[in-house]
Amino acid sequence: MPYRWLPRPSPNEAELRLWPHESLPPRGYAGFLLATFTLATIPLYPLLGTVLLWGLLPFLLLALGGLWYALDRNHRDCQLLEVLRVTPDEVSLIRHNPRGPDQNWACKSYWARPHLHSEGGPVPYYVTLSGGGREVEIGAFLSEDERRALYEDLSRQLPPARG
Repeated sequence: MPYRWLPRPSPNEAELRLWPHESLPPRGYAGFLLATFTLATIPLYPLLGTVLLWGLLPFLLLALGGLWYALDRNHRDCQLLEVLRVTPDEVSLIRHNPRGPDQNWACKSYWARPHLHSEGGPVPYYVTLSGGGREVEIGAFLSEDERRALYEDLSRQLPPARG
């Protein structure tokens, strides 16, 4: 699951880290680009030594460049990290965005409440935290099942901090 509770420094404290799932690791990324290049050049082999090869080669390189750019952009966009810290006094959420400034939210632990919106959110089973006069999303990039599991984890984790 692309989120993990870190070991507790004390019994009343917890830290949760959430990140988007990356289905293509760096090694697979390189292999995919190499395989695509290899397969895309097969139709060009009969054209070796002809002027027509030089007319088609720029389009092949342009397509591979576009594919490389799209995969690289997706990898950079997945460098998102959300960190939820729960202490007896405060619950804070920091979202480290890949582009742009970090976003912060904090409230007193007593008022922090998780909410599961099964309908009406940008995604099904949308999870939010409310408190301190604001409601913020958490884990919107997770799958439906992962968001349900996250809501259950948050429901179990937050009440002990209220004591």
